[in-house]
Amino acid sequence: MINRLVKEIQKKNAPIVVGLDPTMKFIPGYIKENAFSVYGETLQGAGEAIWQFNKGIVDAVYDLIPAVKPQIAMYEQFGIEGMIAYKKTVDYCKSKGLVVIGDIKRGDIGSTSAAYAVGHIGKVSVGSSVFAPFDEDFVTVNPYLGTDGVKPFIDVCAEEKKGIFVLVKTSNPSSGEFQDRPIADADNRPLYEIVGQKVDEWGKSCMGEKYSYVGAVVGATYPEMGKVLRDIMPNSLILVPGYGAQGGKGADLVHFFKADGSGAIVNSSRGIIAAYQSEKYKERFSEKEYADAARAAVIEMKEDIAGALGITE
Repeated sequence: MINRLVKEIQKKNAPIVVGLDPTMKFIPGYIKENAFSVYGETLQGAGEAIWQFNKGIVDAVYDLIPAVKPQIAMYEQFGIEGMIAYKKTVDYCKSKGLVVIGDIKRGDIGSTSAAYAVGHIGKVSVGSSVFAPFDEDFVTVNPYLGTDGVKPFIDVCAEEKKGIFVLVKTSNPSSGEFQDRPIADADNRPLYEIVGQKVDEWGKSCMGEKYSYVGAVVGATYPEMGKVLRDIMPNSLILVPGYGAQGGKGADLVHFFKADGSGAIVNSSRGIIAAYQSEKYKERFSEKEYADAARAAVIEMKEDIAGALGITE
């Protein structure tokens, strides 16, 4: 799957992933009204609204991008109905030829970690039948519990030819409380460098053609740290959150990529899916044109990153 993702990035000249992180405030009123008219103001109504909203976004942008990244918490908050919307979204995106990165941030040990891995990127047996429950192509993994928490995912990656992105340096303001702490027995290097070193080590056990099945998450809001981590993890594709709404911009991203313009994929979530509500686009697009606004935002993001990297069509 890492080979396919790299090829899709090259094919579309777009190292971009759209974060499908819907909240009810992002969903246009007419979509909510339609859903509630059938299911009422219920969890089922919310799930239907989310699904229809996502479908509109995907239909508008799938030809421009290689991948999407649904954040599972935005669906879990609506219980079972939200998870049904999550699964419908995953399946629909795959039917459109998109690579799906499930942003699940799981991290546990032993049989629990193995169950997470099987449930999301592997297969589970039920009697004589075998199923792929959520069937994402990649998932995000929290490495805080160490190798015990990551290895079950790597084992499933090797078996299913899928992938993971390990949290190394996240984009949130308080990430430095732990991630930037110097480690005394590691020449006072910060923790995120040690985690990056482990990602490189884990990745060597399951390589694709150019990059490992084990990628890394490094926030766009910390470009200098991205430069260091790019060198530490030469075989890992870097997933870069924090573009747009969180402050990252194309010029900040150069260090996350290799000299040939490969090696990273940049995520934008609300900057795209809620573009129609932004100052930049709300005069041009009505709420019924929310998907058109999302497409315009993807095109602008693509041009911004291409300009920073010197990529030409």
